Amino acid sequence: MKVILQKDVKNIGKKGDVVEVAEGYGRNFLLPRGLAVEANAGNLRHAAQQRQLESAKAERELKDAEKIGAKLKGQKLEIKAKVGEGGRLFGSVTTQEIADQLRKQFSVEIDKRKIEIKEPIKSLGTHPVVVKVHPKVHVSVQVNVLAD
Repeated sequence: MKVILQKDVKNIGKKGDVVEVAEGYGRNFLLPRGLAVEANAGNLRHAAQQRQLESAKAERELKDAEKIGAKLKGQKLEIKAKVGEGGRLFGSVTTQEIADQLRKQFSVEIDKRKIEIKEPIKSLGTHPVVVKVHPKVHVSVQVNVLAD
């Protein structure tokens, strides 16, 4: 029996794949749970349209991410922090603080989990930070930590 998967199914395939499964497995497991639909002409056309829409959406997201990446590339971000003796910070500069400053200085909304710091920023000066705007777009930004 040929079916079109509606969701990823372990050991069978990914969403949108047309796969051949045993008759009983398809009728008694996949179809009732909404994991697949029968592969008839109408459903195949619908699946093709869905793939086109998803690829167009992915392309649009990539273009938007490239615009944001171009806007951030080579930029210097300034963050003020409280400093103790010897230029050491009280605590460290967090990814949330970096995300907030990106929003304030460049009007760019970046999730804090997409900001990668090699080691904690605990001193004044300039530190390199990688911002993952999209899985295919990574931008390096310099974070300049100043005394408050």
